[in-house]
Amino acid sequence: MTPDSLANLIAQAEGQQTANWEGRDVALFNMPWGELAISLQGAQVLHFRPANDTGWLWTTPTPQPLPDVIRGGIPLCWPWFADERYADESPDRNGPFHGLARQAAWRLDAVDEHAEGIEVHLSPAQPLHSQLTARVVIQANAQRLNVELISENIGDAPVKTSGALHTYLAVNDIHDCRLEGLAGARYLDKLRDFAESEQQGTLAIHGAIDRIYHSNEAVMLNDGVRSLRVAKQSSDSTVVWHPNTELPSDTPADAARHFVCIESANTRLDPVWLVPGAQHLLGTTLSRG
Repeated sequence: MTPDSLANLIAQAEGQQTANWEGRDVALFNMPWGELAISLQGAQVLHFRPANDTGWLWTTPTPQPLPDVIRGGIPLCWPWFADERYADESPDRNGPFHGLARQAAWRLDAVDEHAEGIEVHLSPAQPLHSQLTARVVIQANAQRLNVELISENIGDAPVKTSGALHTYLAVNDIHDCRLEGLAGARYLDKLRDFAESEQQGTLAIHGAIDRIYHSNEAVMLNDGVRSLRVAKQSSDSTVVWHPNTELPSDTPADAARHFVCIESANTRLDPVWLVPGAQHLLGTTLSRG
């Protein structure tokens, strides 16, 4: 579910082009296999629609102007996620919530096109950390969307990090959603002061939810109309989030019914220690169920 103004830009694009949307440079791809839109603020996938399907991602119809970030798509939370500010180098660890990557300018380093799909490489326009670098690889075709966030320690001391691919999935109605693949997993409930529980059977969403599941399994999302499979790489935390009626200012109530966040993450349950020279790949893969 994509804002009309962005959908119109994509529809007018032929092949690959760059445009400006809501004050941000966006890379647009309108190809026989489908459509892809990436904001160069944050290297954020805003839209993905494979051929002969509807869009798989949700982006708010009322985005905030710069310097705020856009809610929706797949924001990058790096090099920290939420309150796990291990890699925050700012005074008193008071850097931006969810890290620096999603507010930063990124550059389009390479685009590899082929008949079946595309591979896009991006990196920050300026260094974001004294010891850590990041790059993003996005692969898209008619069957799947794969996003990889690759961190490397170029310093001389170990660094502890957290992070997430904060994926907003488009759904027909949040109250019709069922999530398979989490049964038996332990989780921390952020709405109950991180109380620990165990998931019993299928997860249905009836109200506000903000949970960190200790799981590396793929999740199957069914909204009563279609199914999407959410798989991941190098992540033992799956975050499931929806605010219900406690909505952020950039999220209209009628639009909020049409998304749920299922995030591949490294959280307090599975932080990443990077020694000098080491790399870590956090990935998420969306495909038809």
